[in-house]
Amino acid sequence: MRSRRGATIALVAGGGAVTTMLVGLVTNAVSAQSHWPSWLGWLQAHPWLSFVMLGVVTAGLTALLAALDDHRTPGRSLEPTVRPDDGSGPPGAALVLRSLPRDTTAFTDRSAELELLVRSVRALQENDEALPVHVIDGMPGVGKTTFAVHAGHVLSERFPDGQLFVNLNGHTTGRSPVQATEALASLLTAAGVPTQQIPVGDDVSAITEARAAMWRSRLAGKKALLILDNAASYRQFEPLLPGGSGCLVLVTSRKRLAVHEEVVLPVEALPPDHAVDLFIRLSGRPADTLDRDVLEELVRLCGYLPLGVSLLAARLRHHPSWSVEDLRERLVAARGRLGELRAGERAVAATFDLSYRDLAPERQRFFQSLGFYPGTDLDAYVGAVLGAVSLAVARQQLDALYDAHLIDEHPGSRYRLHDLLRDYARGLADEGDSMDHVQAVQRVCTYYLAALAVANGHIVRDGAGGPPPPDSASQMEIPPMESRTAALGWLENERPNVLACIREANRLALNDLVIRLAAAMAPFLRHAGPWDQAVGLHRTAAEAARHTGDQRALAGALTELGVVRRFMAAYPEATEALNEAVTQYEAVGDRRGKADALNQVGIVWYLTADNDAGARAQTEALALYRELGDRHGQANSLADLGMVRRQTSRFEASVEAQSEALSIYRELGDRYGEANSLRDLGIVHCLMGEYAPAAQRQREAFDIYKELDDRVHQAYALNELGVVRRLTGDLAGAREAHTLALEHYTDLGDRFGRANSIRHLGVLDRLSGDAPTAIRVLEEALEAYRDLGSRGGEAASLSELGVARGLVDEQDGAVEAFRQSLEILRELGDRCGEAEVLNHWGTLLRTSGDPAAGRGHFEQALGLARDVRCPLETARALEGIGRCDWMVVGPALAEGSLREAVTVYRQLGVSASVDDIERLLVSQAG
Repeated sequence: MRSRRGATIALVAGGGAVTTMLVGLVTNAVSAQSHWPSWLGWLQAHPWLSFVMLGVVTAGLTALLAALDDHRTPGRSLEPTVRPDDGSGPPGAALVLRSLPRDTTAFTDRSAELELLVRSVRALQENDEALPVHVIDGMPGVGKTTFAVHAGHVLSERFPDGQLFVNLNGHTTGRSPVQATEALASLLTAAGVPTQQIPVGDDVSAITEARAAMWRSRLAGKKALLILDNAASYRQFEPLLPGGSGCLVLVTSRKRLAVHEEVVLPVEALPPDHAVDLFIRLSGRPADTLDRDVLEELVRLCGYLPLGVSLLAARLRHHPSWSVEDLRERLVAARGRLGELRAGERAVAATFDLSYRDLAPERQRFFQSLGFYPGTDLDAYVGAVLGAVSLAVARQQLDALYDAHLIDEHPGSRYRLHDLLRDYARGLADEGDSMDHVQAVQRVCTYYLAALAVANGHIVRDGAGGPPPPDSASQMEIPPMESRTAALGWLENERPNVLACIREANRLALNDLVIRLAAAMAPFLRHAGPWDQAVGLHRTAAEAARHTGDQRALAGALTELGVVRRFMAAYPEATEALNEAVTQYEAVGDRRGKADALNQVGIVWYLTADNDAGARAQTEALALYRELGDRHGQANSLADLGMVRRQTSRFEASVEAQSEALSIYRELGDRYGEANSLRDLGIVHCLMGEYAPAAQRQREAFDIYKELDDRVHQAYALNELGVVRRLTGDLAGAREAHTLALEHYTDLGDRFGRANSIRHLGVLDRLSGDAPTAIRVLEEALEAYRDLGSRGGEAASLSELGVARGLVDEQDGAVEAFRQSLEILRELGDRCGEAEVLNHWGTLLRTSGDPAAGRGHFEQALGLARDVRCPLETARALEGIGRCDWMVVGPALAEGSLREAVTVYRQLGVSASVDDIERLLVSQAG
């Protein structure tokens, strides 16, 4: 590949040079101003030859480039094409992950433990044996995490499929230990699993197991390293363990955990000599200038713990005028102030206290403010808000605290406190006014409201940024977010911190902030999930609204809860929440909110095929939007109303509503809405037998979805384009489109779309003569539809399953499938679908020797198809009637129906059916 590209580049360069020279010859051949040297003089005397040579070189270069082109592949190209995965998934998604924290210079003298670990891993890998879990335990501050991270960096080349780091918060003050189900969601998202594909639900145990199974599957056959830091118990991290033998798991914990078949690596305090060596190295002073006896006393006073030694050495480094004797005196005094602590805690806390008191007063206050932060890590913007200082000052303070070893730096200019330092900072903060804590949480929540308003401006379709931030946010500095990509990246980084702030605000009964932050996070959680996390958030917001008696806020929280429940296919719960939202909006006279809730519940009723209720909801929402002059709301309701009308075979009314929606979307510049309306219009055109405009609409929709980088809806358009191709006889093109759509749906976790693709592929298997495969595939689709509660999908699968069963002489099974399909379609009011099933059933009866009964089914189908203007089913019914008459009363009386069917088929462009009937008619004439 590389040599071919090199040859191409060389040809381009060489050919370009020759072409340039010849162009010069051509343009100057007739010039008398200069005389060309050597053999070029002959060309000057015969200028026509330059034209000939230029043409030969150009043609030759073109041919060679074509021969070297390695980007073209033979075969039919699918139109439209779908680009490969180029990282358009959730921010942070990657196939190979490198999420270990930075290695530290403070690592020292763990050579025995490290050598034991590396030797063990090497031997096990060379013998192709399973790698056991390695538990690194020890007291706080002893360097467990530092050891695990350093070991991870040393071993990284042995685990090329990724190295991941997860903080389980097992012993973090003010934070609950991370639940296994939450950790699994984070790991799956980080490993590239789309949010829609991560299992969700209310049964925590079942969801944890489902996510754990997916995680094990994701790592199957991989060589990856996973560090689970700060574990509280074996039960907490057991679901996170990979199932394969090639992954190494390092667990750190303050407790001695009972792990099955584990390797325990206890990390003890440093030996005195090594603690002294670490101190000297980090202090930046020559060893011969320091009193060894005093150094030994200093490291003894901080318990020989690396964390304490590092802090103490940093103090000496930042005070060139101090001697080690000065440092010892200050440390002894600090220990006296912390006498009530246990020995181990006092050893480390004394170093904290010494470092803290060495800070300038304003830096002390800034460090204290970090103790109020509910989140895990922070950047300078959050630091500025917590400390009530400018962004520039916050950066200076954070850099200084990092230099003082009081905070750790993480990738992306983010900072984090060690658990012990978080405890210490919180203890200092608690010594002050209790209102300081509340005010700090209020400030950081207000900051997040302001930042979320900016981010939502990039990700919300109508440009609305959610609830406006309080006036106090106007002076806060917000990180730049100039694009949708930047906004999503910021949201992904800050999601756990915002949710932690909401939990803390809820604990402090800051109900207004809980409500506003939940509403501001709603657009992102709709997009990125996890949806079970979103359900919990909106329930919290609803409870906060009930406490305050704010009915409008309660209605908003219920609406968002209903939307997320719809995404989870929990339709009864979605309907309940949305109906209550409608009631609450009515009570406060909020017509816009009521219209939004009606629009959303109408979508749920459409999905569950309660078409009458869906039409009523969308019609009422449309009237409200028109009263309010809300053009975007009008377009949404019209589009959803068009879908309901299409589902009930009211095709002309559907086209009318959808066309009006399309016009408004274009007027507003809403490309997403425009694409959705184009796609649904394409479906209706297809049902009406207008295949050329149907294909055109789907291609237009696909192009917009591609422009918007919406892979889910690209797949929907591909499926519909595949249907058009199938109906016009292009079975290969149809299979290509449906297969691509299925791949996308599987990757993205869209269960409904995936079921549609499987059903369409089953139809193609049947048309290709492989009835057994068709039955298996269609039964898979049927099961998926039933799991999702999709009655329309269930009916369509049953209809096709009846045809396939008939082809393998399972007549009873075929009849039962047709009967069940008709029952559902009649409940749904889908008369076009009903006509299709009757035509299939009529064909089964005719081919099984009962043409009279078959004709009765075809006559019913013909009446329905003509009523709803469904030309394809009209033609099929006419053909069926003609073929039954041919068998019963002879060709003479059958010819009229058959020729009428040919006329309709020709109008539709269904040439295969035309050819079949004409061959039958010719055989009679012969």
